[in-house]
Amino acid sequence: MGFASLSGCTSILSPISGVPSHRLPPQFLAKPRNNLVPIDISRLRQESPREYLLDKRDVLGVYIEGVLGDMDQLPPVQFPEAGSDRPPSIGYPVPVREDGTLALPLVPALNVRGLTLSQAQDAIRKAYTIDQEILRPGKDRIIVTLMRERAYRVIVMRQDGADQVQQVGLAGGAGSAGPHSTLGSRGQVIDLPAYKNDVLHALALTGGLPGVNARNEVKVLRSSLMDAQKRDAFVQQFYLKSGDQGPCLCAPPIPEDPAILRIPLRLPPGEVPRFRPDDVVLQDGDIVLIESRETEVFYTGGLLGAGEFPLPRDYDLDALTALSMVGPGVGASMGGGFGRGGGGMGGGGMGGGGMGGGGMGGNLATAMGGAPPGQLFILRKTPCGGQVIIAVDMTRALRDLSARPLIQPGDMLILRYKPEEEILNFGLGGVFTYGIYQVLRNN
Repeated sequence: MGFASLSGCTSILSPISGVPSHRLPPQFLAKPRNNLVPIDISRLRQESPREYLLDKRDVLGVYIEGVLGDMDQLPPVQFPEAGSDRPPSIGYPVPVREDGTLALPLVPALNVRGLTLSQAQDAIRKAYTIDQEILRPGKDRIIVTLMRERAYRVIVMRQDGADQVQQVGLAGGAGSAGPHSTLGSRGQVIDLPAYKNDVLHALALTGGLPGVNARNEVKVLRSSLMDAQKRDAFVQQFYLKSGDQGPCLCAPPIPEDPAILRIPLRLPPGEVPRFRPDDVVLQDGDIVLIESRETEVFYTGGLLGAGEFPLPRDYDLDALTALSMVGPGVGASMGGGFGRGGGGMGGGGMGGGGMGGGGMGGNLATAMGGAPPGQLFILRKTPCGGQVIIAVDMTRALRDLSARPLIQPGDMLILRYKPEEEILNFGLGGVFTYGIYQVLRNN
């Protein structure tokens, strides 16, 4: 009985039943990622007009001989900031006001919104030579240049900064380590010049496209549509109505905030992005958010030991591949010599019992040529707090692709012996122990 407790006959004493993986209903299958293709990143950039169009907060360089500037002096020249692609500007700074007009001496305010520089220069010339007759036509010297283009201040929050560290088992057990990310979040406030105020330029200035630690999407929170008080009131009312339906009914998911735009970066083949060209244009106060995928992990237990492992972002991970990543590999576990022991809740290499049995007795029998663990259970969460248990027969999964379900976030993988495997290993272990006992007795 002592050896039986060491070998951990959990498959017999504490059996687990589940849906065979090759018969799993479609609604419980994970969505594949292998076939997703990146979108054309040029769709994240806005189309620039052939000529710059003026609007509020632009600053023009204006020189009007005899009005803005003396006749016996050269017009002032302003050089742009380092790194700017604008040419030097000539004249005195005149900002375009919030209503799109220019305030110039001796003439009424001129509306220049939507005009090019040459059109604005013609409008100023007309005002001084024809409308007000301050300057003589043909004798005027008027120069209009762009001194500083308008800018849009946006906030970029990124949660894709990560440092890879090694994480041991949840209970400190040896042999259950797995890669884990310590995610960092950083934010920047940036000023984007006109016609460069789009998602692509915002990403380029703050680190590029989302890394592998981030979700394959970009969120844009529109400041013009955000109303925190209305949103909070709506969420509160939504949950109050959901609570009235009774505890046995599943409440629907909360609707998306209309102020949040999701831009996917990978889509199924043939699917066209649904966002419009205007959706990638950023305005003052908009927030660009890149969320981490810290919750996209799966967990292990049983003979695999307790652990937490990140899921790949851009490709699929099936049951056998996951076992190879967190354990000794499919060939090692199915061909003899399952060296990684441990109980269910973080036991070490010599630990026993737990959710998966095994431990010293099972590994000893396996090392002597006994049966390796051949049953993998996947505990998968379902909507409304439910759970489905998927039973993966390792022998069948080696030759049948339909018996290899894809792993999805939140899955728990528990590797165990089948009942017949535990009986065989127990018998081999008993014979081995009896032989050692007789040798020691004879000596």
